[in-house]
Amino acid sequence: MNKRITIFTDGAAKGNPGPGGYGVVLQTDKHKKELSAGYKLTTNNRMELLAVIKGLEALKHKGSDVIVYTDSKYVADAVNNGWVFDWERKAFRKKKNSDLWRRFLKVYRMHSVTFRWVEGHSGIQGNERCDQLAVEASERNDLLDDTGYLGENEGGKLFGEE
Repeated sequence: MNKRITIFTDGAAKGNPGPGGYGVVLQTDKHKKELSAGYKLTTNNRMELLAVIKGLEALKHKGSDVIVYTDSKYVADAVNNGWVFDWERKAFRKKKNSDLWRRFLKVYRMHSVTFRWVEGHSGIQGNERCDQLAVEASERNDLLDDTGYLGENEGGKLFGEE
């Protein structure tokens, strides 16, 4: 029998771009785990997507049945409406966050994942906790570099490439 897992995710950024963070709560009937990290310069959409990735990457068993709750229309709609698969077929040309979308698709395909959009700040306990984790992570003193953001979006070119 496949393991059933619930994942709540949220991302935050103070300024867009600005310092940001993600928060994740993973739950089964018997276990609960929280994840978070903060970044010096990033965007809200990157943190929303990274939260989902980190949650899925934390799963120990391939083929798990997973429900992801997110308040990000960007993430939920991209998957539920099939946009990300169209972007993939077009090699993510002119799409922001392609580094994260590629990483997402690898881990997404390892499980049976359902996305559910929830309204942010609506009293849903898991979502509220993720929001708290993400905001706290964005305020830490030990913020990480979001190298994907710096490389992809600062000027749009790497190493003088055309």
